[in-house]
Amino acid sequence: MSAKNRTASGAAGGLLGLVGLSALAGVLVTAAVTPALAVTGMAANNSITMFESLPGYLEIGELAQKSDIYATAADGSPVHLASFYDQDREEVPWEAMSQYLKDAAVAGEDPRFYEHGGVDVQGTLRAALNEYVIGGATQGGSSITQQYVKNVLVNNAVREHPNEEEREAAIEEATKTTPDRKLKEIRYAISIEKKYPKDEILRGYLNIAAFGGRVYGVESAAKYYFGKSAADVSLAEAASLIAMTNNPEKFRLDQPDDEDNGAATVNAQGEPEPYAANKERRDYILDRMLEYKKITQEDHDAAIATPVTPVITPSSTGCQSAPSGSGFFCDYVKNIIINSYDDPATEDVNEGAQMLEQGGLQVYTTLDLDLQAAADGAIRELVPFTSSFDVGAVSVSVQVGTGRVLAMAQNKDYSPDPDVIAASGGTASAVNYNTDYDYGGSSGFQPGSTYKIFTVGEWLAEGHSLNESVDGRRKSNWGTFQDSCNGPQSDPSWNPKNDEGGNGGSMTALQSTINSTNTGFVGMAKELDLCGIRKTAEAFGVHRADGEPLGQSPATILGTNEIAPVTMAAAFAGVGGNGMVCDPIAIDKIINGKGEEVAPPSANCSQRVDPNVTAGMAYAMQRVMSQGTATSSNGRTEPWVPMAGKTGTSDNNEATWMSGTSTKVATVAGVFNASGHTNLRNEYFDAGQVAQIRHQIWPRVMSVANAKYGGDDFPDAPDGALRSIQSEVPNVVGLSLEAAQKALEDAGFGFAHSGDIDSDLPAGTVATQDPSGLAGKGTTVNVATSNGQGVKVPDLTGMTRDQAKAAVEAAGLKFQASGGGGNSVVTGQNPAAGTVVGKGGNVSVTMSNGGQPSTPPENGEGDG
Repeated sequence: MSAKNRTASGAAGGLLGLVGLSALAGVLVTAAVTPALAVTGMAANNSITMFESLPGYLEIGELAQKSDIYATAADGSPVHLASFYDQDREEVPWEAMSQYLKDAAVAGEDPRFYEHGGVDVQGTLRAALNEYVIGGATQGGSSITQQYVKNVLVNNAVREHPNEEEREAAIEEATKTTPDRKLKEIRYAISIEKKYPKDEILRGYLNIAAFGGRVYGVESAAKYYFGKSAADVSLAEAASLIAMTNNPEKFRLDQPDDEDNGAATVNAQGEPEPYAANKERRDYILDRMLEYKKITQEDHDAAIATPVTPVITPSSTGCQSAPSGSGFFCDYVKNIIINSYDDPATEDVNEGAQMLEQGGLQVYTTLDLDLQAAADGAIRELVPFTSSFDVGAVSVSVQVGTGRVLAMAQNKDYSPDPDVIAASGGTASAVNYNTDYDYGGSSGFQPGSTYKIFTVGEWLAEGHSLNESVDGRRKSNWGTFQDSCNGPQSDPSWNPKNDEGGNGGSMTALQSTINSTNTGFVGMAKELDLCGIRKTAEAFGVHRADGEPLGQSPATILGTNEIAPVTMAAAFAGVGGNGMVCDPIAIDKIINGKGEEVAPPSANCSQRVDPNVTAGMAYAMQRVMSQGTATSSNGRTEPWVPMAGKTGTSDNNEATWMSGTSTKVATVAGVFNASGHTNLRNEYFDAGQVAQIRHQIWPRVMSVANAKYGGDDFPDAPDGALRSIQSEVPNVVGLSLEAAQKALEDAGFGFAHSGDIDSDLPAGTVATQDPSGLAGKGTTVNVATSNGQGVKVPDLTGMTRDQAKAAVEAAGLKFQASGGGGNSVVTGQNPAAGTVVGKGGNVSVTMSNGGQPSTPPENGEGDG
């Protein structure tokens, strides 16, 4: 019977269902439920005044409800990942509750619920007399409305007092057994009865009631205890559930060994009856349902004969049960909510955590289950969870143009339980290697040479060409680097080597990128602003995983900052997106417990990098894939679409990376030593050399991404990014070796000394250089120095034989002549005039007599 159908006599007899409170009603309520006050001689008028002065309006706060996190299947249907709750509750509407539950609640807890006005005088008087006058044990007597009030007060205490100490005090205040609290409860019950229909009050009660442990509300109770929804429970199941509202701990069905619940009870056959207490209360409720004609005798007898057989279906809280190896992604989502919705002004509570554990959120994430399965499967197959060293492996994918994190996997089972972690022997962890410290507890990893793409970006941004050469020879002292933020920097002890062990040389920026030549990149950085390289990285969203500022020392250009893999994946997606850079996001949509949408954290996508710069970067990075250090990944990816990438290896081969992007999806895959020092080139798993396993993980993930998302051609690199740069080479002949080196390097050329040669220039000065004139900027100029032993051959043309011989010998050289008579003159010589030769060298001349036949020397012999 609904509230609107109550009879006038029923309302009047209900004591407090009248419109407005009469003085008589106040006296009756006060006397009936607080006889302790009456026997003390308190006047009726005082009782009325006290009662009417109590607060009559109860704010029914939002129920604490569990939140659920979902991925989306290929067909668009939600796939449950995890739940979070302080109280496992799902609030459901009236029509989603079995009529058995409604009738059982009324019959068992408040048979006159639809007749009274909020307070059952008979039950309340009986309980009050026993409690406050006779002094017996505490009895029931509260109407469903009063029980609802008490639960609302407890719920409000939980929601309004996140501080544990304050919460406990508020709950104690809402539940203590005192006349004052009872009066307030009745006063609130009256106001609720005036405001809400009976069915709405009963629905609220069934949604808020406790069912043992952390289970609240009939929907969660039905799912937990019987594995079905509240709409589908049987008569016997409904009565067992409602039995628990009377005493949730005594009658709960998930503790069969509890003696209070009948563990020591045996049936007529001498068999243990573990749920005897619940069955006894259940059968009492079934008897009352029959008495009040809510069920037939046949239904009653069948239910009574049904054994209590719960089907416990736990609803775990947290990400440890998330499917498809997605526990770490789920944990990332959890931390995003906790961090994003926390109010820093309140120090004693985290609003984000409160929202997640009490707000009834429906969180729809960005996770692509196909890509996640590929990433998780590749890692599980190729990388052991434990090894002789602290092996770590990750794969994380980000959608280009949106920042949506599509997959996140690592070689551990997720668990936040320290006992589980300790017992796992290293296979379980709560640390998410893919994320920043605040979002998973990891301080990040050195990305190695994958970080070099930001030097390429700054190189192009400052107007350099990929075909511009740099001096990439290894040096013991690289000198001073320019830094517009921190001032010039130098480190005489810094002497980076190349991965292949060579000493580098003159090379273009493109060649340096294709081969990932360290010294080539240091040569590039010498011509750039270190602060500019850092700012380019930041434009792509790069930051340290530990929250500290990015370092910008010369060493950082080779990837020494510790960065989260998901951050690098988002940066590579910025290249794939032609400079449209997005912050990584993991949530598409949030709906709160009221059915309202809550704005999820934004990806903040914007054009943060010049498209001409990213087009040039992509041009170079595509060649890394096709002819450079990433060919192993490129060749294993099928279907193939245009891809741009970069490999990376940190110092001593302790972390190895393959990072790359199409125009649709970017992926970072890495294998590393998570907490120590191990050269991965010296380690082998079943899948092969550990340092090369990245080239098996990455293509398996990108093959799925390419098949599902496709990929377009990258934009053409602008002409300026590929132009050949020609500059005037300084003439350093005659300069000292030191002066020549400075002049060439100041002009942007490399310098190399090829040794000493014969020259008439002062010993130690530059005698020759190659090239001279115009050459590509950055070209290495080879110089030779004079040994001081050279003689310049004199010009003998037109001299007579005697004159020529005298000149040659005066220069300290040997003379040879052929042809010519007495009047002949020199018409040719070898070496040519001006040539520098060593002292004592030969000079041959050809004589002519002005057109007359020459006369051979006597006896056929020439001079010298």
